[in-house]
Amino acid sequence: MTDSGTRVPLRAGGDTRWSLARRLFVLQAVIVIVVILAGSGLAWYSARAQNQEAARGEVRAVAKTLAGMPALRSALDGADPSDRLQPLAERTASQTGVDFVTIMSKEGIRYTHPDPSRIGERFWGHIEPAVRGNTFTETYAGTLGPSVRAVAPVLSPAGRVTALVSVGIRVRVLTRQLQDQLRALLLVAGLALLFGGLATYLVSVRMRRYTHGLSPAALSRVHEYHEAILHAVREGLLLVSPRGVVTLCNDGAAVLLGLDPALTEGRRVDDLGLPDSLAAVLGSRAPVRDELHLSEDRVLLVTVVAAGGGNGELGNVVTLRDHTELRTLNRELDTLRGFSESLRSQAHESANRLHTIVSMIELGRTEQAVEFATSELRTAQQLTDRVVGAVEEPVLAAVLLGKTAEARERGVEIGITEDTRVDESASEAVDPRELVTVLGNLIDNAVEAVLAAGAGSPAVDVTLRAEEEGLLVRVVDNGPGVDTGTTRELFRRGRSGKGDGRGLGLALVGQSVRRHGGHVEVANDTGRMRGAAFTAWLPLEPLAGREPKAGG
Repeated sequence: MTDSGTRVPLRAGGDTRWSLARRLFVLQAVIVIVVILAGSGLAWYSARAQNQEAARGEVRAVAKTLAGMPALRSALDGADPSDRLQPLAERTASQTGVDFVTIMSKEGIRYTHPDPSRIGERFWGHIEPAVRGNTFTETYAGTLGPSVRAVAPVLSPAGRVTALVSVGIRVRVLTRQLQDQLRALLLVAGLALLFGGLATYLVSVRMRRYTHGLSPAALSRVHEYHEAILHAVREGLLLVSPRGVVTLCNDGAAVLLGLDPALTEGRRVDDLGLPDSLAAVLGSRAPVRDELHLSEDRVLLVTVVAAGGGNGELGNVVTLRDHTELRTLNRELDTLRGFSESLRSQAHESANRLHTIVSMIELGRTEQAVEFATSELRTAQQLTDRVVGAVEEPVLAAVLLGKTAEARERGVEIGITEDTRVDESASEAVDPRELVTVLGNLIDNAVEAVLAAGAGSPAVDVTLRAEEEGLLVRVVDNGPGVDTGTTRELFRRGRSGKGDGRGLGLALVGQSVRRHGGHVEVANDTGRMRGAAFTAWLPLEPLAGREPKAGG
């Protein structure tokens, strides 16, 4: 396709080779013609053999019947056998339809002949087997031309050969009969050729529609382009039939969904072990555009378009894009933006405080001005010193400072517990971006919960503790708590204390924790906060062979 959408033909320049449909048509037509000609030839040969065999049987039967007639044997005893035998031969030939009946002595001297002038001459042909008492047939060129003839002995009551009878049908008559059969055969062959050609043409028309008139070389190139594109693109591509069966899965989709391409195609979407919401979208007939979904370890942008002219008769074309890194970067950007907004707000507040201090000095209340200024600085410095002293990992420290300042502007006080302690080694075992995702989303969720509850003094406590085997992240609020019966639902996309359809943050937390082989626990705090307590545990050792623990 060009940029303007114009279809570029796949034939190379000047390629006028026949299309696959035309080649198949010509090949099928040649096959039909060869089969019909071969069949006609075999039928003609068979008919010719059958006619000759029928002629041999006929002349043999007539010859043996005539040789056994008492009238013939009595005529042989007369002084002039020809007088009585010639009418008998002519009458027999007329009644049976044979071309000639010749009666002769055992020496081969004719008593009868279709041409009376040849009576008394020697018979043209072989008579030796008949002289020995055997009836036989042969094809021989006699006085009437080539013929199929039979020669039978005439036996006396004592069993001696006294005369011979020859009955024949000329080959020319057989050829004429065969020509009549051949004309019928050619008519049938012509009709078969016409029908076969018509059927072949209809098949070629259908084939041309399927192949779009492309030559075999062009079809091969299309297949090669198809395979190259499917394996080269990083985006995932799935084709799902109207019955929900995956008919195509490229390498990108297999990687993004954690599937084996060889075991994916031909299976139903519901049987692939995907999250319920993602499986429902892949098999749905409703169009979807850039919808966020979570797999086990990725955030995916899913687009579903009906294939087959928009009516979905071919199923769905599903494209998948990895949004994991972008969501992580967005989280980091949100953190930095919040930190920046906090600094801007603090700069604005500092200007207000500076004006207040100047005014107090002008009023001559110097001691009160000094006390006012140092108390604000002392509070801010104490928070910074507390965070930096307890959390040596710079990413976590930055997230805590930014979230604390942002929450304070919204009227929520974030406290760092006394047992918080994290050194820089945490970032060596856990990706800092994952730490931002887990800590940032848990704090955001707690802040949203206490604000939605309208607590009198909304507060959130954060505990970060690096232990020998893992990193503990605990966030507790003084909100209304959680329903312990639905804690697992909180980590599904679309489920949150903020309302259905908004819970992507907690889903990302669960995804990050599972990816690192950890777990999340949700409970109601039994200490001073009395609200919801989210505890995430991330292992700080290599993950080779580690299985995710039960939990969120």
